[in-house]
Amino acid sequence: MKKRLWLIYGMLTLATATWGSAFIAGKFAVQSFEPATVAFLRFLGAAILLYPLMWIMEKDRKRPNLRDHGLFALLGLTGIALYNICFFLATKHAPVIKSSLFIASNPVLIVLLSGLFLKEKITKNHIIGMAVALTGVVFIITDGHLLTLFQYGFEPIDFVLLGAVVSWAIYSVVGKVVLKKFSSVESTTYAVAYGTLFLLPFASAETTWMDLQQARLTTWAAIAHMSIFVTVVSFVMYYNGIKEVGAAKASIFINVMPVSAVIMATVFLGETFTLAHGIGAAFVLTGVYIGTNAKMFQRKMNKRTIKNKTA
Repeated sequence: MKKRLWLIYGMLTLATATWGSAFIAGKFAVQSFEPATVAFLRFLGAAILLYPLMWIMEKDRKRPNLRDHGLFALLGLTGIALYNICFFLATKHAPVIKSSLFIASNPVLIVLLSGLFLKEKITKNHIIGMAVALTGVVFIITDGHLLTLFQYGFEPIDFVLLGAVVSWAIYSVVGKVVLKKFSSVESTTYAVAYGTLFLLPFASAETTWMDLQQARLTTWAAIAHMSIFVTVVSFVMYYNGIKEVGAAKASIFINVMPVSAVIMATVFLGETFTLAHGIGAAFVLTGVYIGTNAKMFQRKMNKRTIKNKTA
């Protein structure tokens, strides 16, 4: 059982680390297309891959009823369409420090919503793990200069950033409900299909057929990477993780994303890896370890109790 649990944690780490590569691929993709078009092409490619995969892997598929389709549509609207539109708008118009910090606050909201609507138990480990990991994320984002967070006042774009955070939190929590009936592959496939449909009008409005023909090869390679690895492989692994350990615990691994993004930016974009990045990464990994070890503090408390009794 313990070996299986570590396999799930490894899968969640790999999934969220792969999401970090979307920041790098996105930089190449937006050279030719507007944000909504990049998102649409990414998920269109993913849908084309996911449907055959679902037919092969899920021989005994359950037919979704009207309520199920409503939930899948909500997943597509929040986690696929709205999140991506808000995220790309924010990265275009907001400082990177502010946008990254907002996105990094996702686990906090997911844990709160999981406790409120799914009645998932929020442990002391969840809270401490999240706090430690979030501290690491802030270190990475600000490059160790924590006071820069106070340089930015409230702006209208903050509503867009808040929209991204709320969208992903709803996606994660509703996903747990859907996973009670459907597999991670089915859930991801239907969510991506609905999300692609919601993105179609935006992509149609901002992109012409000539834009598609003139796009660079690096743009198509970046979109292919986001379709195959960032979406198909990682989303299925993340949803499977939610099914196994719950939305609250799985959400802690989202903090791995900015760490992998910084490392990949260093390798592929020539950005500098600083001491603050290293310290932040250590905080994140420590936070994830604390958040996923439910008996960690319990063991310490038990030892203390036994010591007091024998004294």
